[in-house]
Amino acid sequence: MTVRIVIGMALTAASLAIAGRRFLYLFRLVRAGRSDPQRFGGIPGRIWAELVEVGGQKKLFKRTIPGLAHALTFWGFTILLLTIIETYGEIFDKKFAIPGIGRSPVLGFIEDLFIVAVLVSLATFAIIRLVSSPARRQRASRFYGSHLDAAWVTLMLIAGVMVTLLGLRAAQIRTGDFPYDHSPWPFASHLLAHLYNAASPGAALNVETTLLLINVGIIMSFLVFISYSKHLHIVFAPLNVATSRRPRALGPLYSTPDMDMENISEDAVFGAGHIEDLSWKQLLDTFTCTECGRCQDACPAWNTGKPLNPKLLIMGLRDRLLSDGPMLVGQAEKPSERPTLVPQTIESDVLWSCLTCGACVEQCPVDIEHVDTIVDMRRYEVLMESRFPTEAGLMLRNLENQGDPWGLGAAKRTDWTEGLDFEVPVVESSVPDDIEYLYWVGCAGALDERARKATQATARLLHRAGVRFAILGPRESCTGDPARRLGNEYLYQELGRANISTLNEAGAKKVVASCPHCFNSLAREYPDLGGDFEVIHHSQLLSHLVAEGRLAPGSLDTTVTYHDPCYLGRHNRVFDEPRSVLDAIEGVTQIEMRRCREKSFCCGAGGARMWMEETIGKRVNMERTEEALGTGAEVVSTACPYCLIMLDDAVRAHQREDEVKVLDLSQVVERSLSSPQPQRQANSATAAEEPVR
Repeated sequence: MTVRIVIGMALTAASLAIAGRRFLYLFRLVRAGRSDPQRFGGIPGRIWAELVEVGGQKKLFKRTIPGLAHALTFWGFTILLLTIIETYGEIFDKKFAIPGIGRSPVLGFIEDLFIVAVLVSLATFAIIRLVSSPARRQRASRFYGSHLDAAWVTLMLIAGVMVTLLGLRAAQIRTGDFPYDHSPWPFASHLLAHLYNAASPGAALNVETTLLLINVGIIMSFLVFISYSKHLHIVFAPLNVATSRRPRALGPLYSTPDMDMENISEDAVFGAGHIEDLSWKQLLDTFTCTECGRCQDACPAWNTGKPLNPKLLIMGLRDRLLSDGPMLVGQAEKPSERPTLVPQTIESDVLWSCLTCGACVEQCPVDIEHVDTIVDMRRYEVLMESRFPTEAGLMLRNLENQGDPWGLGAAKRTDWTEGLDFEVPVVESSVPDDIEYLYWVGCAGALDERARKATQATARLLHRAGVRFAILGPRESCTGDPARRLGNEYLYQELGRANISTLNEAGAKKVVASCPHCFNSLAREYPDLGGDFEVIHHSQLLSHLVAEGRLAPGSLDTTVTYHDPCYLGRHNRVFDEPRSVLDAIEGVTQIEMRRCREKSFCCGAGGARMWMEETIGKRVNMERTEEALGTGAEVVSTACPYCLIMLDDAVRAHQREDEVKVLDLSQVVERSLSSPQPQRQANSATAAEEPVR
């Protein structure tokens, strides 16, 4: 017993001292970030997130096999904490059992069951890593760039804990120290105990002591290893989930800094140029990353050969945090001149490849908020360093001088109404009492030739349904979304406050928007600037009108694949309404793309990328359109003018525009009304009469 106590306690004390010192240092690094007091509100929601995402492993089950393996390992370790208590108890008393439950055969069965489950899960992880080896699959492997050696060490350490634990329990059966006596319920222990049949009780006792100490040694070594490896997420993930944005880190950007120059000091820093400019939550994100590569698999930039990899970006920031650590905690002096995060840590092409589509955030199992961090770094580049892609400069100047990205001016904003056979009221002072909705047309919907057709179709459908609506016309301006996603927060807020003032002067209460980017800004982001309006997307309004019977779609014998716009679907969870409208059209058969709904693949226009050249890798809109064409659908439908333009460009690039039409949801409904016979020949004639440009 003395040997057990001396060696066991020495291993434990040394490991706790090393790991404790390391974790204390890491927590000091996290605290070096900017304050973020908003992370502690809504306690019930955060508790629920812990139960569902950490306890229930909900997000991990988006991939069934690895999700189940990880869940069994997590639950196994949780249950097997009881075996650690038993092991430490047995250091002092060979016949130790947890008081009250320690001799229950049911407990013995549960422990053995999870030992086996964890071992099976480890084998599954090993197979997954071998099959998805970066050495063989290169960029296609989701483990590309991950710390693979650390992953294999982790698997071996966990396996070591399980094997020594099972061997220890089997030896206890032979020595008579097993707390569950001769009950057959601990099936795995009894099965392995047959190996000790020829051993004397004394020899079995020596094996028991040896395995017990090895088990303690591996557990303590694992604790130290965790504190210095990428498996920090075991400790930090529950904290990250508990302090993450609720219900999700999508839709509006998290922070809206005060850009009022009267309130800003000369030392103010906008965005993140150095690691300590990030908030403590953003620094916590870096230690939480599991390097699983799910974000990488979903990222449209990475999938089309761009240098942006959300996983490697977070890992790069973690490396920078650790390298700058001594300065941040006062162990070393800060130099007067330090290189900024971009381009030293994050290359410029990496930063500007982001589409802010949110696919990485949607897939992350530990609630890392990549998009907010990327935009913070863009803010610094634009506002503090004036560094951004050259072609984006023209877009920003157009927004500032003309109020739209193309620089066409306010006078052009009503041109789309000229093709209508009814009058669209233009609000010159305030919205008349008989107007049900103010229609926010958006820059693309008013100024782009193809998007105008969708706007006209929406207007005609609203008119047909008896919806009284009006527009602001030349008083409408860009919501500022492209400027904000590019990083020009100042210009965004200038445009936003001007629009809010216009809407308030007009007395707007209910707004319908066709552009998901406008919809997101008006509904989700303007409240931070003082704008509070009831905003609905035109797909939601059409769905509502169809459900109420105010709009009755006709028939159209065709196949349609619907593309979920990122800012309508993933960011704002509008998935069902567009599909319900298509379902209401007799003869329409919907075909889903492989990547749809929350897994939808970006069209390539988000994050202000619509106004920047795509010179690296494959064009994102080409990748998405090839997936749409692969369904064999005759119509590619969407509910966003950006997506409409990008997908139509790609269909034309494939020279398929004569056989496949790219249409807004409103255009599909309108075609059904002009095609009463659900016959393919009639549908073809209609398409020929009204070609899509």
